[in-house]
Amino acid sequence: MGKRLWVERNKDGSWDAYSEDGAHLKFGHGKGVFTPGDLMKIALAGCAALSSQFAIEHTLGEGKGAKIVVDGTYDADNDAYINFNEQVVVDAMDAGLSDEDAEKLKERITRHIDKGCTVKHTYVQETPVRMDVTIRH
Repeated sequence: MGKRLWVERNKDGSWDAYSEDGAHLKFGHGKGVFTPGDLMKIALAGCAALSSQFAIEHTLGEGKGAKIVVDGTYDADNDAYINFNEQVVVDAMDAGLSDEDAEKLKERITRHIDKGCTVKHTYVQETPVRMDVTIRH
């Protein structure tokens, strides 16, 4: 079981998400907040970033990383995303990599993400969600 997370509504209509270890973010609908769909894309990009970090730092040096852009196709009729497109861009201009070394890094990054990205693994399979509703009165 993963760490416990919860959300609470704010008076302004936005929401705050919390984790038992102190993480916090604001979400909702409107300016300056992420929507739940945005958070799905952020989860995918963040997972790829963390999964690829070792391969990139091993080749390019500590503190180097990728810029990962995720978008998705939203199906309004089914109120669901039908796919996500993820672009992993690594700036290795200063590294002087040969074409062969760049291709090896690309392959390593792909392997690391394919092996270690839990979010990607979850999105590519059907994932049942059990929901319980409790009304306190």
